[in-house]
Amino acid sequence: MAGALAGLKVVEIGELVSAPYTAKLMADLGAEVIKIERPAIGDIARRRGPFPGGRPDPERSGLFLYLNANKYGVTVDLAQAEGFELLEQLIARADVLIHNLWPPDMDRIGLSFDRLAQRNPRLVMTSITPFGLGGSHRDWRAEELTIWSSGGVCVLNGAGPNHPELPPLKTSGHPAGFQAGAHAAAATMGAVLARVRGGVGQHVDVSAQETLVSQNEMVFEYWPYMGVIANRLGRKPLQPLEAMECRDGWIFICCVEEHQWRSFVALMGNPDWANEEIFSDRLKRGENWEALEIFLREWVGQQTVLDLYRKAQERRVPFAPVSTMGDLLNSEHLKARGFFVEIEHPAAGRLTYPGAPIKYGAAPWQIRMPAPLLGQHNLDIFSGRLGLSRGRIDQLRSKGVI
Repeated sequence: MAGALAGLKVVEIGELVSAPYTAKLMADLGAEVIKIERPAIGDIARRRGPFPGGRPDPERSGLFLYLNANKYGVTVDLAQAEGFELLEQLIARADVLIHNLWPPDMDRIGLSFDRLAQRNPRLVMTSITPFGLGGSHRDWRAEELTIWSSGGVCVLNGAGPNHPELPPLKTSGHPAGFQAGAHAAAATMGAVLARVRGGVGQHVDVSAQETLVSQNEMVFEYWPYMGVIANRLGRKPLQPLEAMECRDGWIFICCVEEHQWRSFVALMGNPDWANEEIFSDRLKRGENWEALEIFLREWVGQQTVLDLYRKAQERRVPFAPVSTMGDLLNSEHLKARGFFVEIEHPAAGRLTYPGAPIKYGAAPWQIRMPAPLLGQHNLDIFSGRLGLSRGRIDQLRSKGVI
């Protein structure tokens, strides 16, 4: 069976995470993706790792291998006129262009929707930038840490006024890039569907900062109405709502509703302290959390994670084990779902990758090929698709265009 997006042709100019992840989501559903990298250098992700065995190698970066499976890979110097002409030839045959070039770099090489739409009026072009293509911050350069901070998440993930000794905090990895990529994939497909109706393409402008700001949920209400920053270690008006340590790991305790609290108290064997007036309702439990926390941590610390989780679930109390990466890799549930997949790569060998978080009954998600080696498909694309002769390809290579 063909994938859901079989027949859709995508060109990607992407580095690190946001644009490559957008294109990956589409490639895994059957779209044909041609990834453009810089000659000799390639995508920055090739140098970021982690690397299997701890040995740095631009063909063995775990980050690159994951983000770029199912893609064809070519090298083009878009700053050279002959390189940009190759891009325009690819665009003339494509449905979608996805990129995450910095806006001043777009200006420098002449990458604009108006220019490309002249070659292909049906083109959908998705630009993923740190702060969007308009506004006073348009030309600001940003890395993952910058975007995470500017999106308001670092302060929420920090310690807050009650713990001034602990600064705002960013989680590891590239969460802003993945969030921007997921938003861009949905937005791109919306534009593709609009083209089906209207016949013409459009320019999609995705701000990585705004994708984070849009997910801050109720924290906006906390500040104007209560003057409170809803951060990781800030005081919560309702309790228990905390991660606590068991004998063999961590579990998240959530029982703010009265029926949940009563069920939890019964699970603990109805200890005398639970009848104290200061714990008699959820607001008082929040006000007196310092005292309640002592009792709960002592009891929870004597339990094992899975035993406590199962007993709480039987009583409809929403506890949740805090999974480590090892827990996830060995999860029987994820194995039963077929989430992890093995991919054979010519340089990295056979490795286990995260798979699809979704299932299609009639249009399967599938891995068709591993991430490309740098410039692996130059001949296939430039000769087989664009019709360039071997002599012309050698000439472009000697100039550093490809």
